[in-house]
Amino acid sequence: MTQSPPRSFPQSGTIGWIGTGIMGSSIVLHLLKAGYTVNVFNRTKSKTDDLIRAGAVWRSSPFDIAANSDAVFLMVGYPHDVRETVLGENGVLNGIRPGGLIVDMTTSSPSLAVEIETACRRKNVVSLDVPVSGGDVGAKKGTLSLMIGGDEKTANDLMPLWKVFGQTIVYHGPAGSGQHAKMVNQTILAGNMIGLCEGLLYARRAGLDWEKVLSSVSTGAAGSWTLSNMGPRILQGDFAPGFMTEHFLKDLRIVLDESKRMNIRLRGAELAEQFYAEAVEQGCAADGSQRLYTILERYSP
Repeated sequence: MTQSPPRSFPQSGTIGWIGTGIMGSSIVLHLLKAGYTVNVFNRTKSKTDDLIRAGAVWRSSPFDIAANSDAVFLMVGYPHDVRETVLGENGVLNGIRPGGLIVDMTTSSPSLAVEIETACRRKNVVSLDVPVSGGDVGAKKGTLSLMIGGDEKTANDLMPLWKVFGQTIVYHGPAGSGQHAKMVNQTILAGNMIGLCEGLLYARRAGLDWEKVLSSVSTGAAGSWTLSNMGPRILQGDFAPGFMTEHFLKDLRIVLDESKRMNIRLRGAELAEQFYAEAVEQGCAADGSQRLYTILERYSP
């Protein structure tokens, strides 16, 4: 079946948004400020209160979101949440009309993105997988990095919308490619987080001034987004979530599952998965991923 382009979108279509957590709520605010009509749904309705006051319209379910929107975006927690939200009995695909668009911005499984694209094609619905990077800071500033998989024409047509909350916007290929690109991001981030935390432990034990150390290394070869954004938070003892530890653990497990399918072994990602699993076991699931510092600190009393 030949797919129709999304209906009157992005110029005049109504957006449905599912998942108003740390990053989702900031993105919705950017869309509202840009003049888009936005329907919202979250399992905890109170997390949409600020958005409703800002002009969003509450809808009672993913099905209801889809039935009243031209394009449905979701940013939920886990692959099983994506599956239920999109493919479940009361899900988006059962409510959306032919010619509609589904955009999964959750960091999820590449194979699930392919499965959703196949199911959407049967209903003449377009789907994209568009995970993002940049954390809570990037979401608030509208400077996220978007990694896009799916139909290339649709991805290009949506450029005015992507630019509302994204700064780096890259199309990577067919369904699942955006998720694969995000797995690359998470693999690199995992190594950076271990390096940052161990470097700070070394600095403390050597009696160095943490702030001076960060000033020295942040502009040298060790400089990175992780160091510049997470380093100061660790120094301040700020472990509030920009990106939750339990979600990073989920991502690392997807990385390891996918790498196993591709017959490669990522020893660094394996190590990071062990550390983050320990963090979750120690009750740090809802803390930011920078909580890794205190986990590693326990090995150096």
